[in-house]
Amino acid sequence: MPAEATRVAAVQSAPVFLDRDATIEKAVGLIQEAARNGARFVAFPETWIPGYPAWIFGAAGWDDPAQKRVCGRLSANAVEVPSPATDLLCEAASAHGVFVAMGMTERDLLTSRGTLYNSILFVSDGGEILGVHRKLMPTHAERIVWSQGDGSTLHVLETSIGRIGGLACWEHWMPLTRFAMHAKGEQIHVAAWPEVGNSELHRFATRHYAFEGRCFALCVIGASLRPEHLPADFELADAMGASDDFEADAAASGGTCIFAPDGTIVADDSVAGEETIVYGDLDLSRIPEEQAALDVVGHYNRADIFTFAVDERPRQPVAWRRAAGEPADTRISEIEERTPIQRRVLP
Repeated sequence: MPAEATRVAAVQSAPVFLDRDATIEKAVGLIQEAARNGARFVAFPETWIPGYPAWIFGAAGWDDPAQKRVCGRLSANAVEVPSPATDLLCEAASAHGVFVAMGMTERDLLTSRGTLYNSILFVSDGGEILGVHRKLMPTHAERIVWSQGDGSTLHVLETSIGRIGGLACWEHWMPLTRFAMHAKGEQIHVAAWPEVGNSELHRFATRHYAFEGRCFALCVIGASLRPEHLPADFELADAMGASDDFEADAAASGGTCIFAPDGTIVADDSVAGEETIVYGDLDLSRIPEEQAALDVVGHYNRADIFTFAVDERPRQPVAWRRAAGEPADTRISEIEERTPIQRRVLP
């Protein structure tokens, strides 16, 4: 490993489905294991807490009581930021001196708590919440459970191990989203994917992102969720079979892997579906070497022809207005004080 290299860990694992607290307990153990093996950065799959809602592809009844109950379970096990759930992740990151990127379903604190987001939580090696990215466009049936994020969460975060960021799933097919992230000088990218879908397509999109953005990219795919992993009282077990690879042959294709800024493979020792941690040693000095040939924001861009603007203002559903001197609603004030990270615009 080069003297200046940073070891990263991409976790390919299944959550304790629809059980936030048990999944966080599992995450703490995996963070400890990755740190013990020298990792400075640990990344988890898409919506790993409390699991990807694959039932949406097989059950979307408007008034279906089972669908309503399952969505209620997802909401009850979603993560608020900050909360005791994020405190545990922050404590684990601080105790082991690692940065963490955690895929999760996030419950919004600024509204009625009824709106959910497909989010990635970033935590520093000192246990500080650095930011939360919310998926800009939920894909296909995902719109049943998740709302849209906004430009205020397109974070690329300056850290002691480099500039880190992340996107979820099919955001990697959004050209302007990619360009916005590249323009922020991202060096280590988390491409978070669920356990369902075509893992080779996940890998292809991540590899393209690394090559285009001249950054290191972690393709983090969940381990297969099988029928025996579902809660015994899960209402929509049959609907889970509608996802692309529920109960699929795990050996059919590769799984979690890590790509270099030229699109070559840094680490690829996983089998799709299996529980494992993939490690890679990243030498950031490779990035300017590869940018000599391609910098899509700089010398390989035609700013004289193309213009592009990104609105980073947070979009809140309610603008609270009151007369001068009138006291604010206690609950709203408390929420606003607890959630500055949602309103923070990072460089």
